[in-house]
Amino acid sequence: MAKGLYIAGTEPRSGKSVVVFGIVDMLAGKMGRIGFFRPIIGDDKQPDNIARLVSQRYNLAIPAERMYGCTYETARALLAQDREEDLLKRIMEKYKALEKECDIIVCAGSDFTGPVTPLEFDFNARVANNLGCSVLPVVNGLGRDLPKLVDAGLAIIDSLRERGCDLLSLWVNRVSPEILEVLSVELKRQLPVDIPVYVLPELPVLSLPTVDEITQALGAIRLSGDDDSYTREARSFKVAAMELPHYLDHIEEGSLIIVPGDRSDIILGSLLADASNSYPHIAGIILTGGLRPAPQVERLIGGLRASPVPVILVPTDTYTTALQVSALQGVLSPSNPRKIAAALGVVEAHVNAVEIRSRLSVGRPAKVTPLVFEYEIIQRARSERRHIVLPEGDEERILRAAEILRMRDVVDITLLGNAVEINEKAAKLGITLPGVKVIDPLASERRQEYADAYYELRKHKGISSQMAVDLMADVSYFGTMMVQFGEADGMVSGSAHTTQHTIRPALEIIKTRPDCSIVSSVFFICLADRVLVFGDCAVNPDPDPEQLADIAVSSADTAALFGIQPLVAMLSYSTGESGKGVEVDKVREATRIARTRRPDLKIDGPIQYDAAVDAGVAKTKLPGSEVAGQATVFIFPDLNTGNNTYKAVQRAANAVAVGPVLQGLNKPVNDLSRGCSVTDIVSTVAITAIQAQSLSVP
Repeated sequence: MAKGLYIAGTEPRSGKSVVVFGIVDMLAGKMGRIGFFRPIIGDDKQPDNIARLVSQRYNLAIPAERMYGCTYETARALLAQDREEDLLKRIMEKYKALEKECDIIVCAGSDFTGPVTPLEFDFNARVANNLGCSVLPVVNGLGRDLPKLVDAGLAIIDSLRERGCDLLSLWVNRVSPEILEVLSVELKRQLPVDIPVYVLPELPVLSLPTVDEITQALGAIRLSGDDDSYTREARSFKVAAMELPHYLDHIEEGSLIIVPGDRSDIILGSLLADASNSYPHIAGIILTGGLRPAPQVERLIGGLRASPVPVILVPTDTYTTALQVSALQGVLSPSNPRKIAAALGVVEAHVNAVEIRSRLSVGRPAKVTPLVFEYEIIQRARSERRHIVLPEGDEERILRAAEILRMRDVVDITLLGNAVEINEKAAKLGITLPGVKVIDPLASERRQEYADAYYELRKHKGISSQMAVDLMADVSYFGTMMVQFGEADGMVSGSAHTTQHTIRPALEIIKTRPDCSIVSSVFFICLADRVLVFGDCAVNPDPDPEQLADIAVSSADTAALFGIQPLVAMLSYSTGESGKGVEVDKVREATRIARTRRPDLKIDGPIQYDAAVDAGVAKTKLPGSEVAGQATVFIFPDLNTGNNTYKAVQRAANAVAVGPVLQGLNKPVNDLSRGCSVTDIVSTVAITAIQAQSLSVP
């Protein structure tokens, strides 16, 4: 998986493009195959300026349409329909496709010009988290004094950390040279030591538009001047409305003169002033109103072969032209080597490139957000399709989920139930199920063979052959036998049945793996910025130390299977050696057993929940722990604690709880909550398919 770096301006005109260009330059050729990506661009019919610059200079063999998520027009439409999640998914899918071909991707955040402007900072933080990128915020230092810049830098760092972002470094750009050094010292003194700070000075050459940029932005026609003259920066603009003698007193170095095209006196006076040693040089002349100079004047201008003054013509009136020019900012472009050199020079002079590359090279735990989790499980399930049986075939949510799963080509599906009733219900709901198989256990030719097999398995428990036949009419038993016989790779049920109804057949028929003494469960708790694993919250009322150790190991393996780095916290009402009692001793012994069985895992306990999730509390209660403060897998001492805690977190944090996901069985069977949503069902089916892949079910 490629490493990602997300460069986000914290407000308009922060000089983000200079930072982007400098970062790409220091990484190109030194970090493997480099890619470039923008979440949102202005227009898919015109190349994005930053993407064009990076692509041309560094020869990125990536089509332009693959270097962005969507256009502002698309983003605006989705946000107007309150579909921000769909917008994020679209961006993430495009990024993930690019990620497969690169070793590192530099992302340039949105530009404070589109539909998300009021919440731009939050939007960029969410995008960065969901793409799994480290964040490099760029603070605008233009016009700010030292106290304001220090406050802004500290506030940005605090805000990004609150949002769970992985921070690479803080950059403050466009700072007055007079406070450059003292600002750098003060920020380094007040910020955490693990966050490098780089302060860049304001360079007017980078922020001022060139005459060529103004020409392109206004759609102007060139009347005179060579190509080199169009690289001049317009330091200011003057609207020439006075008589020539008074106007000449107002010319300044680098002025762009805006004048109606029929003012021959001003045009000629400007050209003469530029050629004279007595007056400053001007940047160029804009003729307004679509008025070309008189033929005699135009002939005169054309004959000034050595004149370095560019003259351009626009159709708009003088007032409108002045407004348009005043709104323009300088941009980096492949056609302006001066600006490119200035941008690279300022970054090279003030940034430690070795430190940046080193921080990007350090392996960091991949951030798993809910959207990333959903995307990854769907893609993994699709990559090696499995066959999942859904016993509750006549349940509306199951039918809707089945349609989605087939439309996305995630798994092959068999529904259990009366085929006529299922098809009629699907038709009433407007659901189409091409390729979905329907089996009625009551009429199936497999019922007797399944009954015979079950009878052999359970006759020592007093089951008769007729009882076995009767049980095979039950959809849960029939579906479980399909899995046992290899006619399905996994089963998902529980939207209309109890957990016991789903699990009992699996325990009787499929049974536990040889290396596991107990079947247990986990919930994937999808918070706003990460996904946690809670176990066991659904199956075992009061596990003993051996069983609790098994639950911890199984839960760690489940977390790893789904891309979550397992940092296992064995929860109790006491942390470390501070508490005594039967319950805390049980957790302490379970921790010892789990560590002995799996020394490769990072497991710590007993530990309280606050010490497991809060780095500040962890430093006080369990200093030196590799788990405390950053746990991802939480093992509860009993069902009462686990079930109540997962529901409290789910409700209080507005989290999505996916599960329970069963672990420890020879083949995957998973339970649904009776209050599950269609999305929950889709996710659980994908999870079941991935479990089947890992168990190498034929």
